[in-house]
Amino acid sequence: MTEPPHTAVALVATDQPERYAKQLAAHLGRRVEIREEESGTRIVLSGGDCLLSAGDGVLRMDATGSDEESLGVVTDVVGRHLERFGQRNELRVEWASG
Repeated sequence: MTEPPHTAVALVATDQPERYAKQLAAHLGRRVEIREEESGTRIVLSGGDCLLSAGDGVLRMDATGSDEESLGVVTDVVGRHLERFGQRNELRVEWASG
């Protein structure tokens, strides 16, 4: 029996969600696969991925991992990089179980 994927969601308040999504994808795209999709930009890491969706004043990040450890890697990598890019604007990423 296949275990369902583990998920987490973060809603990051920012007046520039598109800019941050693009910057994050461009930076991580040097090392991992980036897929442009109808619903946003997907960052594909080994063991999981994260869909970035820009909304009105919010960047939504939907992370998925094949197991708890993989989900932890996805949320750590994506969240840490976004917080670094948004340091001047004090962006904070808080993940909640999906």
